Amino acid sequence: MTASFRRYLRAKRTVDDRALDRRLVGTFRDRLAERAEEGPEPLRVLEVGAGIGTMLARLFEWDVLPAGETRYTAVDIDADTVAAAGPYLREWAADRPVSVGGDDPIRIEGPDRTVELETVAAEAVAYAGERPGEFDALVGAALLDIVESDGLDALLDALSAGGSYYFPITFDGATRFYPGHPADRTIERYYHEHMDRKPGGSSRAGGEVLDRLRRLDGVTVSAVAGSDWIVRPVEGAYPGEEAYMLGWILDSVETAVGEVAAGTFDGLDGWLSERRKQLDAGELLYLTHQLDILGTVE
Repeated sequence: MTASFRRYLRAKRTVDDRALDRRLVGTFRDRLAERAEEGPEPLRVLEVGAGIGTMLARLFEWDVLPAGETRYTAVDIDADTVAAAGPYLREWAADRPVSVGGDDPIRIEGPDRTVELETVAAEAVAYAGERPGEFDALVGAALLDIVESDGLDALLDALSAGGSYYFPITFDGATRFYPGHPADRTIERYYHEHMDRKPGGSSRAGGEVLDRLRRLDGVTVSAVAGSDWIVRPVEGAYPGEEAYMLGWILDSVETAVGEVAAGTFDGLDGWLSERRKQLDAGELLYLTHQLDILGTVE
């Protein structure tokens, strides 16, 4: 992982905010509030693939985490990335009625809620598998397209009876750029093929995860909704750092398609040149299809 990837994670915060299905967010909020009322212990939340902490900031900011105290464990495979959560959260809190202090754990305090955050550098499935039944809620955003199917079972095993899982921004088989270009379908096919070649990877993860969850004993799927990314210019300019995000996506397409189609497809350079010109001119629109999935375990 690199500094450019961590900047990408920051840049896509506004895109994720628009994409997330707010009805599912509200249902998740209600589930956490009910769980918190069941006992005197702090709510225990595990986030896998936590990155730099943008989801935690969002859950706090959107009042999804219940009043009172929450113990939040943020796991990411890259140590430098998860170590950036503290600085990111301090920056996020600077213009809000929220204080962030401490290093291990990090303590986030607002008017009516407190989060004690532990950051862990570890492989998510292995970490969850060693902690059966320890958590009340499991969050995994934009993660399940790179997790082996049996890894999902291990993740869910970390939940105690009645616990909730929330898997938003789960990629599900569409990568589109506009205005149209003759090479678009070929680019998309090779790009998705690259996803499918990764260990545990799938360009149809959303539907596959949903199907597996429905077939698992003791697992209930409560709600499913679309959470498509749409990145587009507004009056010739992209909001926030979304131009950087889109540039990072184009770089990723270049790498992925270049690896899969080497020697068989000569249209990549021309496609990229046209797309980067459109990005610089504030004309490029990007769309991906994704799913938010919410449910419980018995």
